[in-house]
Amino acid sequence: MKQPKRYTVTSALPYANGPLHIGHIAGAYLPADIFVRYLRQKGEEVLYICGSDEHGAAITLRAKKENTTPKAIVDQYHELNKKVFSDFGIAFDHYDRTSSELHHQTAAEFFKKLDQEGKFIKQSSEQFYDAEHEQFLADRYVTGTCPKCNSEKAYGDQCESCGSSLNPNELINPISTLSGKAPEKRTTSHWYLPMQDYENWLKEWIVDGHKSDWKSNVYGQCKSWLDSGLQPRAMTRDLDWGVKVPVEGGEGKVLYVWLDAPIGYISATKKWAQENNKNWEDYWKSEETELIHFIGKDNIVFHCIIFPILLKAHGNYILPANIPANEFLNLEGDKISTSRNHAVWLHEYLEDFPDKQDELRYVLCSIAPESKDSEFTWKDYQARVNNELVAILGNFINRTLVLTQKYYDGVVPSSGENLHNEEQLNAEINIAIEKIETSIKQYRFRDALSNMMNIARIGNKYLADTEPWKLQKASPDQVETILHFSLQIAAKLSVVMQPFLPYTACKLMGLLNADDPLYDKVNEFELISSGHKINRPTLLFNKIEDEMVDKQINKLDVNQDETVEDVKLKPEISFDDFTKLDIRTGKILTAEKVEKADKLLKLSVDLGFETRTIVSGIAQHYKPEAIIGKTVTVLLNLQPRKIRGVESKGMILMAEDEKLIFVSPEDSVALGSSVS
Repeated sequence: MKQPKRYTVTSALPYANGPLHIGHIAGAYLPADIFVRYLRQKGEEVLYICGSDEHGAAITLRAKKENTTPKAIVDQYHELNKKVFSDFGIAFDHYDRTSSELHHQTAAEFFKKLDQEGKFIKQSSEQFYDAEHEQFLADRYVTGTCPKCNSEKAYGDQCESCGSSLNPNELINPISTLSGKAPEKRTTSHWYLPMQDYENWLKEWIVDGHKSDWKSNVYGQCKSWLDSGLQPRAMTRDLDWGVKVPVEGGEGKVLYVWLDAPIGYISATKKWAQENNKNWEDYWKSEETELIHFIGKDNIVFHCIIFPILLKAHGNYILPANIPANEFLNLEGDKISTSRNHAVWLHEYLEDFPDKQDELRYVLCSIAPESKDSEFTWKDYQARVNNELVAILGNFINRTLVLTQKYYDGVVPSSGENLHNEEQLNAEINIAIEKIETSIKQYRFRDALSNMMNIARIGNKYLADTEPWKLQKASPDQVETILHFSLQIAAKLSVVMQPFLPYTACKLMGLLNADDPLYDKVNEFELISSGHKINRPTLLFNKIEDEMVDKQINKLDVNQDETVEDVKLKPEISFDDFTKLDIRTGKILTAEKVEKADKLLKLSVDLGFETRTIVSGIAQHYKPEAIIGKTVTVLLNLQPRKIRGVESKGMILMAEDEKLIFVSPEDSVALGSSVS
């Protein structure tokens, strides 16, 4: 693949209707910031763009509830979030907002060009209308039961429980969020994007073109959407807050937020280019530019399918080379919930833990939900800071600098002969550095961080093995070699930690009294010369005490729906009864709906030694095509029974937590393996 001349990197525009929490940071902002900082270290030209998404029904809904205006809401949270990003060290080149005049102009012109070229279909349809409030209801103004996972809190555009993209008409028992009553249907006209016309192109571009380089969670969701068939999607809404539809017949309508918001990347680039005397088209229309979107998994379809269709339809724009979406970060055994205040708000963290940005950056990167949902707990935060940052990285740096100050008055000693495998250790360190670079380029930031810490572990072990504090009187030459080499490791760490721990890297460079070398020099054996004077040592990190995390845990509103005492357990059985159950692993080969049965799927399950037909009541939770290839656990020796004319020989085991979830082995196992 040709090396790009420049990079355009974006992070999902956060809604300006509330503060940022750690789930946002772990999903779309910290990974992008690490990637961008690495590119800058390598001397690459990179533009990192973001901004506030200030339109959409969620913001107008909040304004109505709080009896204020959408502008008052977005002004408050735009300023708060912009400051918090900066304080936390997320290094945007430009942070814009979609309420700006330039953005409205850019988005309107984009829409008008597509409309003039016949890329939209204008058609009338019945949509939900709240008679009490006398207005059509945008997707977020309608809630109901999700048809796919049965959650009763789904919105008209998306179920936040299972992540499925929805149409308001799909909701079961829809309710208007304005009046709390069932809405009626009335006819209105909108501009639709005929997404089905781009299916073949998308399959060629994504399914064939990005199977090997896009993350499996991104690729899999895209393929599932394409396999299910695309449908026309309305690109306008009946609202009064947003970018006005700029063509005849658009009165009282605004652009759909998922057309409006991604164009915010382009308008933000235009603004940055104006302020820096650059040509914005170089960053969006040049084949020498690589475009990368960092997002959460709930935005995959919009960035991988809808926005690329719009760019393709408009013409001349480059398409994203990669869209490394992360899964969700949970908190203390539960999903992050803003409504229940079950969240770690970033602005509160910065107040409660001053000058500890890197501690949180480290923990969030080390548990990043890169391929599956992960969990943040305060006790784990404490353990990782104390046992890794303090006890390994901080300990190595502090001992090295303290001994240099004590024995040589802070002057880097000379290096003697190779006495303790220094050359071999340097080779191991350089291998770790190579792995850091490879992992960052492949968006595996957890692995990259782990290899960075492995360098600190090598240094820590080197000091522990050589024990220079015991050799100073008997073998001063050896001590000089040991501390000279330890200082080289410290210098290497100051370089490779910059993308992950920028504040600590800056502090360490200050302690070493060192310049900031490009990444390309980090493999050299000697980064700090003999005779160089370092500064007096101070600690890089301090321990997190029990009372600090206990205070944070107490702040969380647990508010669980069900206490342990409320759980109704089934009657006890004997061990002999349990051993009668024949539970084994299997793989779903085919899945199809059972005729005239809304809840039932007919499954063909490969058990390794035979294939069985099993009827399962999961049709309202999973689409048939989405579960093919799924590894499941099956109760085999259940008496066969006919269900809707189909003989079912077994039962798929499921866990229930608002929705049904497959009980699957954590690691790959042979089909037919016994579960005991």
